[in-house]
Parts: sequence; C-alpha cells; structure tokens
Amino acid sequence: MAAIRERLSGMDIAELRRRAAWAEAELFNLGITFTVYSEKDSIDRILPFDLIPRIISAREWSHVERGVKQRVAALNLFLHDIYHDQKILRDGVVPADLVTGNANFRPEMVGLDVPGGVYVHVNGTDLVRDENGRFLVLEDNARTPSGVSYVIENRHMMLRVLPDLIGDAKLRSVDAYGPQLRAALAELVPETARRGYDEPQVVLLSPGIYNSAYFEHVFLAREMGVPLVEGNDLFVDEHRVYMRTVAGPRRVDAIYRRLNDDFLDPDVFRPDSQLGVRGLMEAWRRGQVVIANAVGTGVADDKAIYAYMPRIIRYYLDEDAILDNVPTHICREPEGLAYTLDHLAELVVKPVGESGGYGLLIGPHASSAELDDFRGRLKADPANYISQPVIKLSVSPTLCEDGIEPRHVDLRPFAITGKSTWVLPGGLSRVALRKGSLVVNSSQGGGSKDTWVLA
Repeated sequence: MAAIRERLSGMDIAELRRRAAWAEAELFNLGITFTVYSEKDSIDRILPFDLIPRIISAREWSHVERGVKQRVAALNLFLHDIYHDQKILRDGVVPADLVTGNANFRPEMVGLDVPGGVYVHVNGTDLVRDENGRFLVLEDNARTPSGVSYVIENRHMMLRVLPDLIGDAKLRSVDAYGPQLRAALAELVPETARRGYDEPQVVLLSPGIYNSAYFEHVFLAREMGVPLVEGNDLFVDEHRVYMRTVAGPRRVDAIYRRLNDDFLDPDVFRPDSQLGVRGLMEAWRRGQVVIANAVGTGVADDKAIYAYMPRIIRYYLDEDAILDNVPTHICREPEGLAYTLDHLAELVVKPVGESGGYGLLIGPHASSAELDDFRGRLKADPANYISQPVIKLSVSPTLCEDGIEPRHVDLRPFAITGKSTWVLPGGLSRVALRKGSLVVNSSQGGGSKDTWVLA
C-alpha cells in the first residue's frame, strides 16, 4: 500500500488530468454508458470514473467477504420460508403484514420449489464505512443488482491508463465474474431437466436497448459467453423453454433475467407485457428451467425488511451478524415514527420502495420548508419510510477540479450463489463527486473508482 501511495505522489496533477481525459474518452468510445430516464434528451451518459483507486487490505476484505456470504445465506433461507411454511412470521420475528402486504411479495411463488433453494443468485450488498472504520450494511440489492460491469471495466481501464501505478502490486483479479455466474446457474439445472450433455444452455434475458443498464446486459452476456436474448427470442413449448436460432429452436436451461417481475410472463403478471415470455412461470414451476434471480426476491431487499436483518440472521443461522446494519427506525412502528418526527433535522429518511437516491431526505442539509414538507409525507404514509442517523462516511482521495480532495464513498460487493457462494474481490466503489455530498448514486451525480483488494 505504501508503494502505491509513493507512486501516486510522484505524478503531478496535470498528468493525472491528461490520463483522466483519456479514460473518459475511452469509456464513451467503448459505449460504457447508462441512461437517466428523467433526462429525456440524454440517452447515453458515461459513469464518471476517478483514477485514484480505493484500496482494501486482505484482512479487511476477509471480514467483508464472510459478512456478505452470511447475509446471502440468511436472505435465501428467509425467502424460502416466507414462500413455504412462514415460520418466521408465525414466530413474530418479522411482522407478517410487512411481508405478505409488501408490493414485492408474489403469491405465485407460494409453494414453488426453486432449484437448490437459491432465490438470490446475484446479490449486491451496499456497504458504508463509519468514522470508526467499521463496514456497515446500508441496504441489500436482491432483485437485479447492477454495476458489476463497471467493476470489471474500471480495472481494465486502470491497466490501460495507469499501468505504472499498479506496477507489481499483488491485486485480486476481477475477471472471473462472468464464468462464475454462468457456472453457478448451470450447476443448479436439475438432473431431470438435463439432456444428456454436460453444458446446459444459459441465456441473459434483457428488456432491450432502451433499458438504462443495456450496456451491462451486453457486457455480461459477453463475459459469461452466453446469448443475449429478448422476450421475443424465446418461447415455451410443452413447458420447456426454447430459443429461436437460425439453425432452429434450441433448448434453454437457465435464464439470467434483467427484467422486472411484472413483465416476465404475461400469462401470470402484466398481460400487456411485450418483454416477457408466455408460459415461463409454469416451465419454472415444473422444474424445466432455472430463473435468476427468482421472482419475488424484492421482499428481501425492501428497506423495511432490512431493519430486521440482524434478527433474520440470528433466527436462521443462530449467529450474530458479521456486518452490522446502520441503526434504523421503522416509521410504520409508532416509536419509530415518533423518534423520526422529533429528530427529523438530524436523520436521513428513505422511502422503502425507491432506489437510486430518489425521494430521500438528508435532514442536516434540508431547508425548513423541505423538513415541513417531509414531515407531512411521514404523517400521511409512515409505512413508506425508514430513518437512519447520518453516518460520517469514510472518504477516499479523489481527483477534483481543485486537485486531489476527499470525497465520500460506498462499496457494493457482488456475490454469486449456486451450490456455494462466491464474492467478487472488491466490488463497485461509488464516489460522491459533489463536494460535501453523501449521495453516491450515478443518477444523482456520483461516479466510480477501481477497487483494489490486496492479495
């Protein structure tokens, strides 16, 4: 780590800016972009990339890795339970109405046995670091976590633009993600669905070119070495899924879908969906295909359920959480609402159904009018909100307009689960590029860094 700092200090700001401009041009030319739907005239935007890497020691990473694996194990057990026996609800560990009344709870999943008991094949756990150096879980992303393409491309970009900084540093590689995901899905294909050969057919199902993460869909299909398909490329016949090819129909055994539940199967969910595959849910129910992530996983990454995760881990694994939650007040509970209203100017308040940094209030940065407006929202719909203290987030050196300055960062490690769980070394470090900002989301002006895990 000291050697890397020494190399970095030997580079002047002008040289770093020159290389940063080169990196930005490369990102755009490679099509590494995302879409901000609120800006109708801006279809393609690159995710700002900061050249100065975030470095995590092997010891620190070991702790994060163990904590992420534990959390994924608990999430899968929780999802199996709520769609089968619902013991955790009967035992009062989690309020029943918080689950069965959740918009992401899918009655169609009740009693459906998913291969290997794996609901969350791909998970992104958002972590922050507090002033004491502890990694804390900010939220879980168990539906369709995005951003892993930036992790891999950021490393490739650093190798091209700053090879002299990396030098002989012994870093954990990030290149195994695609093969790991393909292998995890393939190994879950039931024996009854296999067709006498060793390599099941995996595909990546995308809603298409106008999706904000379409670059990532293309990238991951290439990294996995699988076809990228849209709904009209697939069809179901006698409860088996097939892909249309120039050589005729080809059987599909596993689908990594980047498509929301509502659009997946017009026979079961939205009948007007043009993005899904008619009959897909029944094929899945009959064990003829693997779907990742499972339908109905949105219950597990709901921000209200998040508050109960330490209890969920204790209930299923009989262990304390390795990675603590940020302390959370649940506004649907009278005491949580009362505390939030009394301390609104000191808290971060989040709607449970939103993502991307939208709809939240950062109390210390809010005006009196904004606080009054949010107080009204809380009273009108308390069940839609949780609140948390403002964590003094860790900062990372970042190349800014006035030189190298500290900026707040978070970390999203990605975990892949098949018969076991593997965690990509490093994950996505997002950085709040605006001075003083705590919001790192790309849709809110954030960028990303390469994350170096030392071997």
